[in-house]
Amino acid sequence: MLQDRLPAFVRDSYECHDWKHASAILSQDFPSEWQDLLDLLTTFRLQKSWIETGGGNKSKLASFIDHFLTDRGWVEKQFQTAIEVDGARLNSPTHKIDCFKNGVALEIEWNNKDPFFDRDLNNFRLLFDLRAVSVGIIITRADSLQDIFNHLGRGSSYGNSTTHMSKLLPRIEGGDGAGCPLLVFGITKALLVEDVQ
Repeated sequence: MLQDRLPAFVRDSYECHDWKHASAILSQDFPSEWQDLLDLLTTFRLQKSWIETGGGNKSKLASFIDHFLTDRGWVEKQFQTAIEVDGARLNSPTHKIDCFKNGVALEIEWNNKDPFFDRDLNNFRLLFDLRAVSVGIIITRADSLQDIFNHLGRGSSYGNSTTHMSKLLPRIEGGDGAGCPLLVFGITKALLVEDVQ
């Protein structure tokens, strides 16, 4: 069970969901990547300034996660897939995965439009079917953070049509990830801190 595999800090600081035994697969078959994930979730803090200022092309939150995992050998990855029909090769590359290592794919969806979840889940489904990905992970925000955004005067920038947990869960529960084992972590208020120097 997922809750039994997580440190208390992670259980208390994130909204956590597990489909198709993803945490069992990750912890048993990919112990190094599992440890990277736990270390990331334990180290991460949501700095107040990341909410107060716009993110531009890539948010500071996403950059923090990228750098943390890159230092441990994770990479941004696009798979060069193709379909062959009557001897004709039709290239069909996948969307880039934010962080990938040894068959484990992680996407960060902090404040994109919610159709990005469709893209991520379809990518996980396809790559799982092709045996290129064994587990998909999505880090997004818990719905409860909306109170913080509103309090800081940034509520309109984090609207209902952007990526957050209540936009993701119905998609997964409806089967959008198909057979791919999935882990989902929602960042909660418990992680909010004043800026760390």
